Amino acid sequence: MNRTAVFPGSFDPLTKGHESIVIRALPLFDKIIIAIGENPQKSAYFPLEKRIGWLRETFAAYTQVEIASYSGLTVEYCKKIKANYILRGLRTSADFEFERSIGQINKQIYPPIETIFLLTTPEFTSLNSSIVRDIARHGGDISPFVPKAVKI
Repeated sequence: MNRTAVFPGSFDPLTKGHESIVIRALPLFDKIIIAIGENPQKSAYFPLEKRIGWLRETFAAYTQVEIASYSGLTVEYCKKIKANYILRGLRTSADFEFERSIGQINKQIYPPIETIFLLTTPEFTSLNSSIVRDIARHGGDISPFVPKAVKI
């Protein structure tokens, strides 16, 4: 059985929380595709090429990890590449409610897909890309919150 998971997100920027989810999920899957979703209605703070570079450098030692970008619905991307799983990290109960709804709709659109949730580790519960972007925007030091590859 093909155990390919897509870990979708903007990764704007990649955080230590994202990194933790991927590393902890590696034993569960044959391959994890970290997929940057491109949304033309949203403008990213960091350019796509920079985000792809950070991901490639951060996960270079992990042969099971691939980096990609896509546009459109995540579930349609999964169908196209024949991925059976969507990997999502959960920080709070609000994350769960939001992700549960999306996961259930994805299942209706593409019945073979399963959404797998991993809880963040306690030290990353309050960490999100929006906060890191805000720190960066104001000239603060983001290094405690991002992998070493993420340099502005």
